[in-house]
Amino acid sequence: MTEEQNQGLNAASGELNDPTDPLADGYDAVVIGGGAAGLNGALMLARARRSVAVIDAGRPRNAPADAVHGLLAREGMSPAALLTRGRREVRHYGGHVVPGEVNAATRTRDGFEVALSDGRTVRARRLLLTTGLVDELPQVPGLHERWGRDVVHCPYCHGWEVRDRSIGVLAGGPMAVHQALLFRQWSADVTLFSHTMPPPTAEQSEQLAARGIRVVEGEVAGLRITEDRLSGIRLADGTVIDRDTVAVASRLVARAGFLAALGLHTAEHPLGEYVPGDATGRTEVPGLWVAGNVTDLAAQVGAAAAAGAAAAAQINADLVKEETEQAVTAARGRASAAGPAHEGGSAEAA
Repeated sequence: MTEEQNQGLNAASGELNDPTDPLADGYDAVVIGGGAAGLNGALMLARARRSVAVIDAGRPRNAPADAVHGLLAREGMSPAALLTRGRREVRHYGGHVVPGEVNAATRTRDGFEVALSDGRTVRARRLLLTTGLVDELPQVPGLHERWGRDVVHCPYCHGWEVRDRSIGVLAGGPMAVHQALLFRQWSADVTLFSHTMPPPTAEQSEQLAARGIRVVEGEVAGLRITEDRLSGIRLADGTVIDRDTVAVASRLVARAGFLAALGLHTAEHPLGEYVPGDATGRTEVPGLWVAGNVTDLAAQVGAAAAAGAAAAAQINADLVKEETEQAVTAARGRASAAGPAHEGGSAEAA
């Protein structure tokens, strides 16, 4: 284990002592969701001298994973350590990080009111939604219990760790063949289990055969576990095929139902459901932005964090525009109230 990983584990072990900030009555921006996207967005806003609060339900998607991968300068850090460090950085610039679950948000005259499940409410001029997503796994006994251990989903997140192992790809959606071909990059021993999905097409079968990927038809009934390690995949007919890793494409569903009152709804995607936003994260609801997995189902930690920062910059620019318009209106009002003396001298001088 590297020194960086040791530091990460030490940080994670102190997470229970992470302070809780008070929730003020109102903020320039409230970030709903305390993962990489939300914390990086809050960091940008706090550094822009905005009042900002992150409301974090404490259910990060990658919590079962041992480490974060593919993130420059943070490779191998535990997810808990990364979030602990992120919260500390947000607080360093005056941002608040508050545990809580959001039940609903409603429109007000000058922004939004956010209601938490414990009865607290908070006002926000702008909202940034970074609640991430939920992985819906096929209903196969044992999958949920092994999720993030020897049941994995993303080759870029877990491929190196399962390299050269016997990998079984469990078909759970239309991307199963693509997933099997991807995992073949990390192991020469890959088997696709068609499970309840239609068998591969003729073209797909040719591709799989060319890459040496075996296809097993028949419904999967469960997993074989030996001494707390996956050792095989059990079919409905009782056949067990030795495998020490299962790759499965979960259905990805954005966490956003609590914002339906604002008119914000999810849209269908080949991978599941997401909240639409434009290239900047702006949604069709004025004043509300999205970033991270809630809108980009395939984003890894680095991409989610970058999207959070980009959306935060747009939120700050939007607030600057509003404040400038208000300042201009106020200045015109003062000039009008002062009368014509400010437009060419006093009446006596005339």
